[in-house]
Amino acid sequence: MAKGAPKTERVALRDGRVALVAPLHPDDRDRYLSGVSNMSEESLYKRFMSPVARLSESQLRYLLEVDHRDHEALLAIDEESGEAIGVARFIRLERPEVAEAAIIVVDSWQGSGLGKAMMRMLAQAAWEVGVTSFEANVLYDNAPMLALIDSLGPRESVRHDGSSLVIEVPLPGPGIGDHDTGVLKEVDSGEFELVTPADGLETPG
Repeated sequence: MAKGAPKTERVALRDGRVALVAPLHPDDRDRYLSGVSNMSEESLYKRFMSPVARLSESQLRYLLEVDHRDHEALLAIDEESGEAIGVARFIRLERPEVAEAAIIVVDSWQGSGLGKAMMRMLAQAAWEVGVTSFEANVLYDNAPMLALIDSLGPRESVRHDGSSLVIEVPLPGPGIGDHDTGVLKEVDSGEFELVTPADGLETPG
């Protein structure tokens, strides 16, 4: 086990593929950029809510330089290839108990249960730093992200913002795994399984 290595979780998905998910590190820049390049224009548009041709240096710094408290990002990679396949992120808002959340998954991995697994991990990471609700600004036609938000539980508030919905949902609290509710219900349905929540598991590459 590498000293000081970030906590990595190994996620076995329903299609047999395995993802490794760990907190994003600035050294992940090249892997992150490679993952973005593998995402379709539609997926990027739904995530950033505007056309994305290329991320600027200032945008990259903002996306990569996270403090893991007010700004957290989890990077998923393909265990087999080492390529980035998804990112889950929250950014704390002015109300310190609320954070804006977003998830993007490479198109070829969508529908595998990876997004739900990452949402569970993101919610857990949020609870650990005092965040109790997620807010998400989601396009009306972004059904997968709406489903991920709703998997956390009942919506606390919804407001319209042009072509999008701004949804706030309370996070399932610690110990939610003991109940057949919220995002951990997806684990029970067989969509994914957290195989080894191992501290310090080194990722490929």
